[in-house]
Amino acid sequence: AVDRLIPDIMRAALAGEPVQIRNPSSIRPWQHVLSPLSGYLVLAQALWASPEHARAWNFGPAEQDARTVEEIVARIGERWPQELRIERDPGPNPHEAHYLKLDSSLARAKLGWRPALDLDEGLDMTVEWYLRLREGEDARQITLEQVGRVG
Repeated sequence: AVDRLIPDIMRAALAGEPVQIRNPSSIRPWQHVLSPLSGYLVLAQALWASPEHARAWNFGPAEQDARTVEEIVARIGERWPQELRIERDPGPNPHEAHYLKLDSSLARAKLGWRPALDLDEGLDMTVEWYLRLREGEDARQITLEQVGRVG
């Protein structure tokens, strides 16, 4: 995806190019894609058992995993074997909210769902995925192995 921070960081890292960031102090609810997918699977089971669960649901990260863009870039930089060069994108850039949040309290209370991974686990798996891809491993196989580790 274009204009998605983590894929943009990883593309730049793989290419040896500077990482362009727009709003380093913006706070986002970061999560690995396998976390909300685990929520959808829990919801599917609940819907199978009872149609009362047919409503809108959010499957977001734990409150403490809402972090700034700058912190996410730094955390990925700690995990990447080469130095990440960071540049501020001067724009013009579209307006973005400073703070985004997902309220998953309903999923936690009614479905007993919790995120499958915390922020550090998700970042570890993401960087591992890109490093293994860089080494020529098959993206599907890497993904299947990671799914198997989560659950």
